[in-house]
Amino acid sequence: ANTVWAFATAGVAAETLFEAIAGAAVNRIGDFNPQAMANTVWAFATAGVAAETLFEAIAGAAVNRIGDFNPQNMANTVWAFATAGVAAETLFEAIAGAAVNRIGD
Repeated sequence: ANTVWAFATAGVAAETLFEAIAGAAVNRIGDFNPQAMANTVWAFATAGVAAETLFEAIAGAAVNRIGDFNPQNMANTVWAFATAGVAAETLFEAIAGAAVNRIGD
């Protein structure tokens, strides 16, 4: 997550690197904490690198762990999916529900 975040922040879309990281990340998504998930999809969306399988894996993992996401993780994740044009209705519903439950916290 940190590597693609750094490249995206620098404005460098090193597609070969992003593709390699996407493939590896899908197999290790269970090891990602909410911030790593959010930062990863943010980086791919910012760099404009498509990674449908990665986004699908993160959407599934995030729904299962939505209670661990803080407001910034949720916002960054929604932004990334929307920016990348990846439909993730179940994820958006989970984040909306978690956000409603946290209003006033």
